[in-house]
Amino acid sequence: MPSKRRPNIVMILTDDHAAHAIGAYGSVVNTTPRIDEIAAEGWRFENCFATNSLCSPSRASILTGTHSHVNGVTTLETPIDAGQPTFISQLREAGYRTAIVGKWHLGDGDGHDPQGFDYWDVLLEQGEYHDPTFLSVDGLRTERGYATDLITDLALAWVERIESDAPWCVLIFHKAPHRPWQPDAKHAELYSEPIPVPATFTDDHTTRTSSARRAAMRIAEHLNTDDLKIDPPTGLDYEAEALWKYQRYMEDYLRCVASVDDNVGRVIDWLRDRGDFEDTLLMYSSDQGFFLGDHGWFDKRFMYEESIRMPLVMSYPRVLSAKGVADGIVTNVDFARTILDAAGVEPHPRMQGRSFWPDLAGGAGEPPVDGFYYRYWEHDDVFHNAPAHYGYRSARYKLIYFYNDGLGLPGTGAFTYPGEWELYDLERDPDELYNVYFAPDYLDRREDLKVSLWKLQTELGDSAHVSQPRPERLGQTA
Repeated sequence: MPSKRRPNIVMILTDDHAAHAIGAYGSVVNTTPRIDEIAAEGWRFENCFATNSLCSPSRASILTGTHSHVNGVTTLETPIDAGQPTFISQLREAGYRTAIVGKWHLGDGDGHDPQGFDYWDVLLEQGEYHDPTFLSVDGLRTERGYATDLITDLALAWVERIESDAPWCVLIFHKAPHRPWQPDAKHAELYSEPIPVPATFTDDHTTRTSSARRAAMRIAEHLNTDDLKIDPPTGLDYEAEALWKYQRYMEDYLRCVASVDDNVGRVIDWLRDRGDFEDTLLMYSSDQGFFLGDHGWFDKRFMYEESIRMPLVMSYPRVLSAKGVADGIVTNVDFARTILDAAGVEPHPRMQGRSFWPDLAGGAGEPPVDGFYYRYWEHDDVFHNAPAHYGYRSARYKLIYFYNDGLGLPGTGAFTYPGEWELYDLERDPDELYNVYFAPDYLDRREDLKVSLWKLQTELGDSAHVSQPRPERLGQTA
């Protein structure tokens, strides 16, 4: 029977944790038994995506339930107006006690600190793995220990201090496994060679546009000693050095994930010990995906699958069935409305996206979407050289437009590269190795997708870049 009790809410969010490094998603490089436990007790989402695969923008979209062009956090250089409506402010107005502990990464001070929370205690900027500095309403302080453990400690301690019977919501936002990858001593010896290499590791990017080929994200060339903490052995050829760097990178990345998994287990065990597990909406996700050697890359930003796919597992045993699998498209913009729906709280009218709560719990809801809109605003020509682009992804197709003009990074100036298109058929080519934008068999489909992109972009209140022509079929029957 559905519970009339409003759920407590725990959202555990990590930074750069790729879905394909989670056991429940079929990982072949590691195990994550405690994250998998949430999926076994509830639901796993197969098609959850970030609408801007960058840490700060994704976090802003999760909180506000809006796309980057609405909430204003388009790049790492644009801090949040923390006074805008969020699902936290809505919950608090409805009587919830609210807290965030861990990574904020949306600006420090000058109106950018967390607002709408009863308690906040966040890492300063990116934060440190060891002996991190925290910022709270009381100022700065250093905590001795490992960040992933400390964030869990502080979050659970806050809940323990609550004296009222009001429902509560705590955001446990970890730094891990963001670079520089620094595991704790407990996990420092895990994952030795050989770690399986992805099938696309040697992708030569032949069919991609020059926009994608210019990216400075190849493991072989762009992971350095600061990342790896040790120089490669001398005498290695290009291929051997690439493999050596991959192994070294993945060892520390996966060790950081192992600590996260242990701490997810601590939260689950704590909820069970309190008798709260059945009545808690427990979510695990990451702010975006990450390239783990896929296509030879590390990092994220691009609209390719490994970058935009977010893990999302969710349990609420009192209401939701176990071992569910959701195949429909959901995005980080949908989180806010969904959480509020589960809590019986009205969303703010400004919020975009769709509540997918009825898909899980039953009841009337909006129909599933046919596709979603993605936009990466930050043309980073200094570090990763990932060009600005936007696109539309449906269940089968992905259309990407690289507009290449340096928006979002002050001082870079305008770029003269022409706009470039890519199109992928995800059914025939799930690894996105073949850009079929110019393939004769896809000419008709690509023009329909341009219309879908234009219409959804307009519906969401964004606009096409000046270099993109208005689709010829717009207004016609496709």
